Amino acid sequence: MTSPSDSPPEPAREGRARPGGPGLMAGRTVARVGYGAMQLRHLRHDPDAAIALLRRAVELGVDHLDTAHFYGDGFVNELIREAIGPGDGVTVVSKVGADPDPGGPHPLRLAQRPEELAAGVDANLVGLGLDQIPVVNLRRPGADPPIPVGADQVVNLDDQLAAMIALREEGKIGAIGLSTVTLDELRRALPAGIACVQNAYSLVSRGDEDMLRLCAEAGIAWVPYFPLGGELPGSPKVTDEPAVLAAAESLRCTPAQVGLAWLLHRAANVLLIPGTASQEHLEENIAAGALTIDAATLAALDAIPSRTPA
Repeated sequence: MTSPSDSPPEPAREGRARPGGPGLMAGRTVARVGYGAMQLRHLRHDPDAAIALLRRAVELGVDHLDTAHFYGDGFVNELIREAIGPGDGVTVVSKVGADPDPGGPHPLRLAQRPEELAAGVDANLVGLGLDQIPVVNLRRPGADPPIPVGADQVVNLDDQLAAMIALREEGKIGAIGLSTVTLDELRRALPAGIACVQNAYSLVSRGDEDMLRLCAEAGIAWVPYFPLGGELPGSPKVTDEPAVLAAAESLRCTPAQVGLAWLLHRAANVLLIPGTASQEHLEENIAAGALTIDAATLAALDAIPSRTPA
């Protein structure tokens, strides 16, 4: 795992190819296909399998892991601490803005106040066993939050950014990212120095095209979550689209691999963090980084209408 004194994780890779090729995260070179660790919370009954999955990801060239203390109430971070060592050259990205709430009506509760952001960073540092987290995303509630927003959780973005900058200056985090933000919020945050943006984005949900372009122009990594759609019951799924199914047949791959490969073709600053608790699925996701989509197939995929207004 990367510590504050480590240089970007080039030397530790021992010649391993980076899935999807090289990308940039906060000035560090990382594989464009990384791994989102949230699904590991489902392996609480079998931590050995979870650790083996993380080790397999590293063997396959993954050097960008996405996590959070609120994934499994700290369980996922503990797995990463046990499975990943400094010699693996892995850049870990975490997030704050919510806390686990195991006994509450929802598994999470918002934790948006500056002091809660600072406490969230400390919890991540302890769980991951790090002195500094390379990148920490500030997770905003979003326009339609699934978690109730109490009056005390309506917090000005500028106050939150001031807290994140202080944590960066203190050395607890290396860089600041944003999650679930609007274009206006990103523009307001740019002077703080933003390394990455995590928003819902997929072939069937392309409402953030303007934000993606701004990130590309500003050298900010675009890290989409819900990369295959289907985030809510009844919402569109990339893998249901006829053009995606036709592309998968032509390319001799799975529809999910087509959806992931399309994202990599969309812009050079796109980094993927598909998550899974299955080693077979992990290997399929990583293999998507090697897919080449021809111009005609790409045009057919681009013609699929977005279900999210631009």
